[in-house]
Amino acid sequence: MTLRIGAEEEFHLVDAETGRLVPRAGAVLERLGGPGYAPELQRSVVESNSGVHATLEGLLADLTASRRRLAAAASALGLTAVAAGTVPLAAPARGDVTADPRYLRMADQYRRLADEQLICSAQVHVDVPDRDTAVRAMCLVGPWLAPLLALSASSPYWLGADTGYASWRTMLWQRWPTAGPAGCHSGAASYDALLADLIRSGVISDPGMVYYDVRPSAHQRTLELRICDACPRVTTVVLVAGLFRALVHDACARLARREHPGCDGRHEWLRAAAWQAARCGLEGPLTDPVTLRPAPARTVLHTLLARLRPVLEAYGDWDAVRELLELALADGSAARRLRGVYERRGPAAAVAALAAETAAGAPTAAARPADAAAGSGAARSAPVEAAGGFGTGRAGNPLS
Repeated sequence: MTLRIGAEEEFHLVDAETGRLVPRAGAVLERLGGPGYAPELQRSVVESNSGVHATLEGLLADLTASRRRLAAAASALGLTAVAAGTVPLAAPARGDVTADPRYLRMADQYRRLADEQLICSAQVHVDVPDRDTAVRAMCLVGPWLAPLLALSASSPYWLGADTGYASWRTMLWQRWPTAGPAGCHSGAASYDALLADLIRSGVISDPGMVYYDVRPSAHQRTLELRICDACPRVTTVVLVAGLFRALVHDACARLARREHPGCDGRHEWLRAAAWQAARCGLEGPLTDPVTLRPAPARTVLHTLLARLRPVLEAYGDWDAVRELLELALADGSAARRLRGVYERRGPAAAVAALAAETAAGAPTAAARPADAAAGSGAARSAPVEAAGGFGTGRAGNPLS
């Protein structure tokens, strides 16, 4: 069975001249019109929603087109759209919440937490056979989510200062009462009973406020990845989507074969592993899900890739995912690349660099790695064409 994929991306709106966040999502959405885009809690954020795709190429084309539409709409208003966990020049303020009853209730209940929700993520949805399978699969995929966070890490700055983290968005996000590892449940009935208890407690008001790192969708028959930062490179989203789909497929297959050995209930290390990934990105050690010991990010991600190779090959994704992963490891996290621009040219230039990469999409063939440009990849390796990034020096890179 082919598990289809989709993605939601959140984008900051910043003033094109100053690089500062601006609460103008309403004007941008009005200019965009039609489906595919939506407001978020803060009026400085726009969300895009992809279609449903069977291939990584289809997802890449969809996300690239969506980003370009958003960039054009924002540009017409003197704004730029930025895909990153945080932007360097942000200032929390009360009153910038979207005028939606649910969002207004959240702002009133959570106060400073809602005021500081100036963060963006990338979320991936993968088909699952049923809700029971989705709930049980969470336990199997959970150990491998922190490496996906490391791949996406793009938020080293907060309120104009370097936090020392690769993903400060994660630190802000984990303050919400239901954020973090999902834990393990025997099935949908157990999980839904937990949601009902949380709602009755008054801490949250609806199932959509369960902010676990991974969760069954409340509205679709999918498993939803929620741990990642928004990604300046569209290909990072595609890479994460390819890996997450393979993880979910593997988990569903193991459950169908009754190979799941059961859960020991020890989930504390998952939060610690996410902290480690948020702290270091790709530039320091990650927690190895097999040994629970620190290991270089490259080693952990290569272990994940090898583990998923049979599934990736079955989908025809092996060449594209392998090439994109090697590119990500060679160039480093977006957090590292962003720091380089910030330190050389200052915060406004760093924001401009993020905006340029967000809108870049797939550059010309000159920007591709030599082996891909030579035509050595299989038919499914198209996502590597959208490479490029902060300081890579490749032709066609808007940030070099």
